[in-house]
Amino acid sequence: MKGDFSLPEMRSLTVDGQTYRYHPLSALQDMGYAVHRLPFSIRILLEAVLRQRDARTITDEHVHAVADWANPKRIGTEIPFKPARILLQDFTGVPAIADLAAMRDWLYRQGGQPENVNPLIPVDLVVDHSVMVDEAGHAGAFSANITHEFKRNAERYRFLRWAQKAFKNLRIVPPGTGIVHQVNLEYLAALVQSRETAAGTVLFPDTLVGSDSHTTMINGLGIVGWGVGGIGAEACMLGQPIYLNLPEVVGVCVTGSRSETVTATDIALAVTRLLRQEGVVGKFVEFFGSGYEKMSLQDRATIANMAPEYGATMGYFPVDQESLNYLRQTGRDLMLVKKVEANYTAQGLLSRSEEPQPCYSHVIDLDLGSIKSGVAGPRRPQDLINLGALKNRFREDLARPAEEGGFGLDINPKTTRAAILQIGDESVTIKDGSVVLAAITSCTNTSNPMVMLGAGLMARKAVALGLRTPAYVKTSLTPGSQVVTEYLAKAGLLSD
Repeated sequence: MKGDFSLPEMRSLTVDGQTYRYHPLSALQDMGYAVHRLPFSIRILLEAVLRQRDARTITDEHVHAVADWANPKRIGTEIPFKPARILLQDFTGVPAIADLAAMRDWLYRQGGQPENVNPLIPVDLVVDHSVMVDEAGHAGAFSANITHEFKRNAERYRFLRWAQKAFKNLRIVPPGTGIVHQVNLEYLAALVQSRETAAGTVLFPDTLVGSDSHTTMINGLGIVGWGVGGIGAEACMLGQPIYLNLPEVVGVCVTGSRSETVTATDIALAVTRLLRQEGVVGKFVEFFGSGYEKMSLQDRATIANMAPEYGATMGYFPVDQESLNYLRQTGRDLMLVKKVEANYTAQGLLSRSEEPQPCYSHVIDLDLGSIKSGVAGPRRPQDLINLGALKNRFREDLARPAEEGGFGLDINPKTTRAAILQIGDESVTIKDGSVVLAAITSCTNTSNPMVMLGAGLMARKAVALGLRTPAYVKTSLTPGSQVVTEYLAKAGLLSD
């Protein structure tokens, strides 16, 4: 009967001869809830509250509320969420680990056992916010910057190395490995987690919160997760839930195919403009449709990474065969892939085109064929400019008042300011409107091989045509992970 919350018994599934346990969502379906029509992101929230009910923090009523999401009266209900793991970068992660160390110190002084202070759920900390481009534009720049980095951060790195050995449930990815969200996508994320219990090994979906707004990149793989503040992440480490209001879920029906000249970045910028116009702040966005099914996982991750820019809590792509293929392509253990497929199939969490479309709060259409190549920024990603209009728009923005999104400069040739710089043996002139920084540094782009290979091919063409970077332009390439450096080198594009 709907609302009867006698604890559903765990069920078993067998993968390659090994037996695992899980908390069945179908038990709620049997009670009268249309779980099979819930958005996939809500189903994963439902599994989390069902599995972690303790009659104190997470109660039967929370399960009832999430299972009854389709009832408009439930929207806005406060729900406690305990993720499977936490993702930190060093900027906010070091203070969090320092707080744990301070707790150990206090406990030691009280005569207690300091080794008992540990994160209660697994924590991944990726060192990536300490890199600064001190030197650029010469062959020794990379090694010089690494030397500066380790010298500048020696104390912090010694502390993190100690923490890696001292704390349980803490995994630290060392400096020089890559950008936190890209490392999470390519290496750390598992899609399914397991815990040893008295009832056996329990499988459940991988979920997370991260101390960076762009944690949402992982939504492209089908993992529910979003960014929180450092204090919120630290509270989760100590066993406290994150509280969220049960959100509306906006479905984006993706159709059509993009043209050959359109990149994932173009699609992400078009989605950002579309969803900012729609207004999705505080909502989940979930993608579906024939165009979504044909989209590569890297393209999905590029779009999901922009969720903070279009204002949603998440930009979620349900798990499907493309997600499983990505796990295989990135070298995940084959047994893990089998467990993911078995668990998500048993729980009705694997998206299949033949199954009925979930019910959404409302649906927006996105035709990939309508998207054109464009440019956005540098400050407002929603201000999308068609590539052909870039030259004129740039000149207009230089003169447009700052309060209207411009730069408020006088670009009259007779009055334009200029300065002469001595760079090495060369005297160079810069003036209002000169571009002085050229960088590929955002994981939005570096996580996508087609975008990065496209940049390399364009660079090769530019070099072949004799184009050169002016001496006053500071250049940097942050590949995002060692994988990117490797494939650019193997393709013969890194030098260009």
